Amino acid sequence: MTVHLPDTASEDCRAISSILARVGDKWTVLIVVLLGDGPKRFNEIKRMVGGISQRMLTFTLRGLERDGLVTRTVYPTTPPRVDYELTKLGSTLWTAVEPLGSWARNHVSEILTSRKQYDGNDAS
Repeated sequence: MTVHLPDTASEDCRAISSILARVGDKWTVLIVVLLGDGPKRFNEIKRMVGGISQRMLTFTLRGLERDGLVTRTVYPTTPPRVDYELTKLGSTLWTAVEPLGSWARNHVSEILTSRKQYDGNDAS
């Protein structure tokens, strides 16, 4: 049996692939989970994520803003205050990725133990 896909199938796959690349990268899930607790300032996000460069955080936040997942609000103060927060669409992403974060937190020791055992066996 042959399945005939519409001409738009490859376009749909490319679009979905680009979205999954955004939400599945190293930093996006962490940032979305943090913003699930409410608006945060740039340096607050940077401090909470840990290990992310200023350049990468800026790049990730701009991508999330471009995709309509995060809003950036600039307050006219000295120094300027900038807050980032999830949009309604971003909140739906948080609903999807938060259980993944919970799973990782609940199983981190098991995973680290397994990695250590594997790496020890790999050396022999």
